[in-house]
Amino acid sequence: MQIILLSGGSGQRLWPLSNEIRSKQFLKIFSGEESMLQRVLKQIRRTCEGATITIATAKKQETLLKKYLGEDFDLATEPCRRNTFPAIALAAAYLHDVKGVGSDEAVIVCPVDPYVDDKFFAQFKTLAAQIADDAPLVLMGIEPTYPSEKYGYIIPQTKEEVSRVKMFKEKPNALDAQKFIDAGGLWNGGVFAFKVGYLLDKAQKLLGTSAHAELKENYAALPNISFDYAVVEHEENIKVVRYVGEWKDIGTWNTLTEVLDSNFMGAVQANEACENLHVINNGDVPIICMGLKDVVVAAAPDGILISDKVQSSYIKPFVENLDKQIRFMEKSWGTFKIIDADDTSLTIKVTLNRGSQMHYHSHEHRSEVWNFIAGKGRIIVDGVEKVVHAGDIVEIPVGCKHTVIADTLLKIIEVQFGEDITVNDKILW
Repeated sequence: MQIILLSGGSGQRLWPLSNEIRSKQFLKIFSGEESMLQRVLKQIRRTCEGATITIATAKKQETLLKKYLGEDFDLATEPCRRNTFPAIALAAAYLHDVKGVGSDEAVIVCPVDPYVDDKFFAQFKTLAAQIADDAPLVLMGIEPTYPSEKYGYIIPQTKEEVSRVKMFKEKPNALDAQKFIDAGGLWNGGVFAFKVGYLLDKAQKLLGTSAHAELKENYAALPNISFDYAVVEHEENIKVVRYVGEWKDIGTWNTLTEVLDSNFMGAVQANEACENLHVINNGDVPIICMGLKDVVVAAAPDGILISDKVQSSYIKPFVENLDKQIRFMEKSWGTFKIIDADDTSLTIKVTLNRGSQMHYHSHEHRSEVWNFIAGKGRIIVDGVEKVVHAGDIVEIPVGCKHTVIADTLLKIIEVQFGEDITVNDKILW
């Protein structure tokens, strides 16, 4: 059995902690500094022994995935962001063409961030076993706990654990949602099962090719279409496997706060008049809250959110209107945080992990000044190596090839100067 985990979200609904690079699955918000991604992978290992995991991800997240997981997992990387059908098609083609997986092997597709019991993943074996010629597509349906307007509904023919699907209903209003629940409707949790060959056939018909190399080369031109719309809504023979148990889509602040181990993270104080308050402070400035009820506060280098918990679900259009500059980023070698920016300069704090180094690179349009504030390392500028310590200042003129190597944890204040300071001004050597 092959498992494809979809890990390409933009992170807008959990702003400001998440962004396009460091989206929600990387947030270390559970006990023991565990991320959503790490939690899900542990559960799959416990319940799906022998299954092979492939993570379908955006190219921008590849570095972080390797940092968190090492080289133990296969990555089917999207060259740019598309919707779920192209992403799943690319991943299926990767399994077939690159990894040599046969057309008859079962594949389970699942989002990377559900908050569930182990028995959720144990049901994957049931999904795989239900794939047949007269039911080439099998879905998992979540037994609803309330009439939600956020999810689509699967209406099964019976209330048995495995049933044929009668119809689908898109996200309804609360009144219609209750009607669907009364009729035995299940939430569509975005979990699909099929054989590799089934999806390759769909890719050939809808995208013009099922070859991994061609899909990847022409990925930007592929239609931006969801798997539900492209495949599920047009398939006449579908089964659904019912899941009864804990399930939360923790992609919004109001649902995320329901599963956190603590109400407060970081430098936070609150008085006794506060009720049902959650505060996550990833910034350097302390937060004090007085008399707040049913509120979430989140602070990070990218910004500050203060919201009623219910209203926090509607944050996405506001985040889309913000400037797209990411102020904090994790890299394979460490982190950087923007401290100050104007039209001709950018000041950032760079932290390199011990034993790591940046790529050897140069810039065509900017010079840099590096002020080493902690640790010890080596810098190479145009092939000349020099030892650096806290207190050293190094100037990097335009066009110079350079890198820095951290012999200990190394912290740098880097100031970039130029008329055109962009992340694209980087030449690797």
